[in-house]
Amino acid sequence: MGLDMYAWRVKADEAETDFDIAENADPEELFYWRKHHDLHGWMERLYREKGGTEESFNCVKVRLTKEDLERLASDVIGNKLPQTTGFFFGNNPPNSDSIAQDMEFIGKALAATLQGDVVYYDSWW
Repeated sequence: MGLDMYAWRVKADEAETDFDIAENADPEELFYWRKHHDLHGWMERLYREKGGTEESFNCVKVRLTKEDLERLASDVIGNKLPQTTGFFFGNNPPNSDSIAQDMEFIGKALAATLQGDVVYYDSWW
């Protein structure tokens, strides 16, 4: 058991809000991480900034816009992801591999948005 993290892409007409996709949506997995707790903390902060109200940021979606992804890229490169802890999160400090992986995700996510799709982050722990 642990922190499993996903990025999904859906067609624009399947995106309903910053937190929900249409019931009949057919999401495509864009990226997967395991126990990348600091990135999860960044996503939770974004969720709260967008008005997310669930007490536990678990099995909750948050939409990632082009501007969000650009801000994430800046924070990844600047080593500004918030230190985040949790019982199921593991202890994996940032390193060159995680930074490269994050930048790979950001590139894929930006490409999806340029194609008119919508990207969401989701996690389960």
